[in-house]
Amino acid sequence: MSGSKTNAMKPEAVLAAVRAIPPKQDFVWDGRDEDDRSASAEALQRALADQPRKRGRPFSPSTKQQVAIRFDRDVLAALRATGPGWQTRVNDVMREWVSKQAS
Repeated sequence: MSGSKTNAMKPEAVLAAVRAIPPKQDFVWDGRDEDDRSASAEALQRALADQPRKRGRPFSPSTKQQVAIRFDRDVLAALRATGPGWQTRVNDVMREWVSKQAS
């Protein structure tokens, strides 16, 4: 189990204890601090919709597949020397070659 234990209660016991709290002890906004105001369902939906997407690579409908290919050192050095985007340019050249072979 990851994390540190802060008490000896089992998860079921914690859930039962939380459910046993009388509703009169629920938080009620006192109207003083806007940060403490409970959010309405609509406000929560708007906030979730405005959230930025998850971190990581952006979603792409592309059907590209990662493969390993071996190039001679001098060829690879020349490709990399063309700067950023060299892999895309190699893909474009390969696509052109494949289309010529098909015709």
